[in-house]
Amino acid sequence: MEPTDRGSCPECQARARRRGFTLIELAIATAMLLFGIAAVAQLVPGAMQSNLRNRYDSTAVVLAERLLNQMINQPLTATQFTDVDGRAIALGSVTLSGLSGNPLQVVANTSRVDFSVAAVASYNFTFVDPNDPAGIPYEVRWSVISTVSGTNAVSKRFLVGVWKRDPRGVTPPVTVEAWVQR
Repeated sequence: MEPTDRGSCPECQARARRRGFTLIELAIATAMLLFGIAAVAQLVPGAMQSNLRNRYDSTAVVLAERLLNQMINQPLTATQFTDVDGRAIALGSVTLSGLSGNPLQVVANTSRVDFSVAAVASYNFTFVDPNDPAGIPYEVRWSVISTVSGTNAVSKRFLVGVWKRDPRGVTPPVTVEAWVQR
């Protein structure tokens, strides 16, 4: 005779026990979830550091481009000008061909302002980003390569380097350049 009550047969009782989660399954699922959360949490500091480094690099490039644009708008005969912040900016010689300002280093066939030596007077300044709560300064240096024919300056090559003086030293210097001929 077959039982009419579904819960009374042994197969039905075994199936009823298998319907829900066991405590072990719940513990394993919780452990996997916690492991995933911990893995994602470990990625956050690296992402924040990368974001901060990118912000430093972007600020350095914008600062260098701003100064470079002011330099290339000056006449070739100018030896200096006052920038928008009131600083005297030297523009190199108009009587002698050659390098004026900070020394350069060549890295992978690219000239860069050398920050490993002391800065040359009148060819540098320090900038502090007003939006940076840490207030770590950017060091701005530049070099001017003048080409003179007789007594006339015929071209100038400007190289502007900016370096975020990070105490950990993880931010490399940025150099932008322009060549002006008139």
